[in-house]
Amino acid sequence: MTRERYIKLFAGTMILISVFGAYFININFIWIAAFVGANLFQFSLTNFCPLNSILKIMGVKSELECCANPSDSKGA
Repeated sequence: MTRERYIKLFAGTMILISVFGAYFININFIWIAAFVGANLFQFSLTNFCPLNSILKIMGVKSELECCANPSDSKGA
C-alpha cells in the first residue's frame, strides 16, 4: 500500500471510531472527528501531514514512487 492510501485508511478509521464513540460512549468523542477534519483541511492547503512524514521515515512509498518503477511494486 502507498502512503496516500494509509493516510486515507487512518483518517477513515479515526472518523468511524469518533462516530461510534460519540454514539455509544460519550459525545465528546466527536472532537476526534473535528481534529481529523481540521488536519485534512490544513493538509490540502499546506501539503504537510504528520502521518505522511512518519510513513516516509518508515520507508512507505508514495503513489509517484510506485508508478515510477512498476516492477518494484508488490501488487495492488
